[in-house]
Formats: sequence, structure tokens, C-alpha cells
Amino acid sequence: MRTRTPGILCDRSGERTVNKQYKGERVFARLGKVSQDSAEVWLRARQAEVDARREHELREGAEQLFAAAAQKYLIECKQRGVRTLDVISYHVTILLPYIGSLPLRDVCNDALEGFKDERAAEGAKNATINRSLEVVRTVLNRATRVWRSHGKPWLLSSPLIEMLDERQQRRPPYPITWSEQAELMKHLPAHLQRMVLFALNCGARDDNVCRLQWAWERKVPELERSVFVIPAAEFKGQRPHVLILNDVATRIVEECRGDHDEFVFVWRRERVKNIEDEPVMPYRPVHTMNNTAFQNARRAAKLERARVHDLRHTFGQRLREAGVTEEDRALLLGHALTGMPQHYATATIARLVEAANKVRETRDRTTLLRVVNG
Repeated sequence: MRTRTPGILCDRSGERTVNKQYKGERVFARLGKVSQDSAEVWLRARQAEVDARREHELREGAEQLFAAAAQKYLIECKQRGVRTLDVISYHVTILLPYIGSLPLRDVCNDALEGFKDERAAEGAKNATINRSLEVVRTVLNRATRVWRSHGKPWLLSSPLIEMLDERQQRRPPYPITWSEQAELMKHLPAHLQRMVLFALNCGARDDNVCRLQWAWERKVPELERSVFVIPAAEFKGQRPHVLILNDVATRIVEECRGDHDEFVFVWRRERVKNIEDEPVMPYRPVHTMNNTAFQNARRAAKLERARVHDLRHTFGQRLREAGVTEEDRALLLGHALTGMPQHYATATIARLVEAANKVRETRDRTTLLRVVNG
């Protein structure tokens, strides 16, 4: 039978049911033996949800909330296969509590002051905060230049989002010495030892080491070795890069062959008992070298200043010390140079392999260089 509130029914056993049309939507639920007041509270909450959703759906252009615009941007990134999607998602997540509920027209420098202050108080560097601000700037630019409602841009103009000054906080490169390398290796687990040593001998960035795939391998029969062609979508410079492997890097790749069908560098949790049995877990790719194990090893080796990216700096410095030409260093490290080829002839690969092998011949002069350079 009906109650005092239209849409709330109560049968003879005292169980209440909500069955109501509200703004063209059916709101229905069997609530059981609850009081009339509780049923009314439940109905009002569902009606408020419908109102909020309808209000959101009616927003257009500059009235769109930043949260909705950021979601649209993430969907587009996923469709385009953007390799940094996880990083962009992280920045969106930490931005939403500050500006997620603001209409796009209200997102500006002033609206971001609280975010910048709190991130700085948490210890985030200006460079890290700027990566979040760049996401905001990209969303606003797309709302101005790309996204349309009824043929009109979401925003007529994009406000200037000012970046923080990174120069004073920028840490200088810290290439490690051969003795520091040996000390670091002692404290790393086996799978990280391989990855670190590989980076030190080819100069690959963290994400390219972790995501290195067998599908990218290209055999060079004349040289009896392989190179890896990193696709443009996976390389920072947004262009294909031929990763040259010296003898040490080649040996490491061969040690990894057969562990995983897709990724070169993987790890698994090994048994500590019954070690003759099959492993408890399968091999899995490593998300980043800069993980807890690397941080612990860095502290144990008293190398707190050294970062994963300094492995690449170390390779570059050892190439210089070995007298490798600037052009060949650029080719090995993947630096952008005008007219740089993206795929090389066998003779070029042979020359670059010879150059990459020279890092093993360098004398340990890094400590002296640090003293001279302050």
C-alpha cells in the first residue's frame, strides 16, 4: 500500500519498496523492514545522485569540470598508446582534490597555489611539481584548441600556467666511479645487478631497460650479435633509436634469453625451501630500477647522491674518457642531431660497438674530475 511519500510502498509484513519515476529515470529498490523515515532518506539520496549527474551532463564548454576534462584527456592518451599514461594518471590523481571540482574557466595560477604549496611542504622538488602543472596546461590547451561543443571550443582562451624555477634545485649529474660501481653491485639482488650493469654499458634510460622487448631485437649476422630498435613511441625523443650493445651488454642479454617471452629483464620470487621445485611465482617485468632494493643498495654503498639516471651519465662520461667522438657518443646515447640516421649500416654498427667497448678501457678518473669541478 502507498505511504505518505509517493513512490514508497509498504506491504502487510512491513517491508518497504521504492518504485518511483524521477526526472525520467526509474528509482527502484526493495529496502526490507525499515522505517518510513529511513526509506525517505534513501529516496532523497538517490534523487540527489540523479540531480548531480544531470547537472554534470548539462555542463558544456567552460562549465565542464576539470575532473571531466582530465578524464577525457586520459582516454585520448590511452587510445593513442601514450607510453607515459601511468605517469599522467598519477599527476591527475594528485591534482583532483585541489581543482577537480572547478569549472575549466576557474582553473588558473591562483587556483593551483594550494597544490603547489602543499606539494612543496611534502618535499616535492619544483621539477616534480612542474610535471603536474604541465598536465593542467595540456588539458586547458586541448580545451581551447581541440575539444568542441556544438562547434565551439570549450574555452575561448587558455590561461597561462606558470612553471616553477627548476634551476636552483636541479641536481648535477653524478657519474659513479669504478670502485663505487663495484660497491653498489655487492648490495643489489641478481636481477638488478644485470639491469644496472646493462645500463652502464649501453646508456639506456630506466624505462627502456625495464621495458626492453625481444620483439625489438634485430640480428646482425655479419657481426654475430644483435641490436635493439626501440620504437619511437617508447623513446624519449619520439623517434626510433638503435640501441648498440657492447660485449658486456650482449653477454647480459644472452643470460636473460629464455626467461620471458616478451621482456628481456624480468624477476621472480625464488623459493628458500625445496629449491628443486618449480618457482612459486612466474617471471614478471620490472616496473623501474629505482625501487626499494636499489634504494637500499644505494644507501648501503654510501651513494645517496647517485640516481638511476646517473648510470646513463656514467656511460656517457666513460665514452668521453675513452676518446669516443662527439658524433658517436650522440649516436650511442640517442641524442638528437640534425641529419642523424635512425637505422645504421653494418659498418656503422661495427664502429659503434667498438666505441661502446672502449668504456671498459677507461681509467678511474671520476673522483679527480669531481674535485676539479667542485
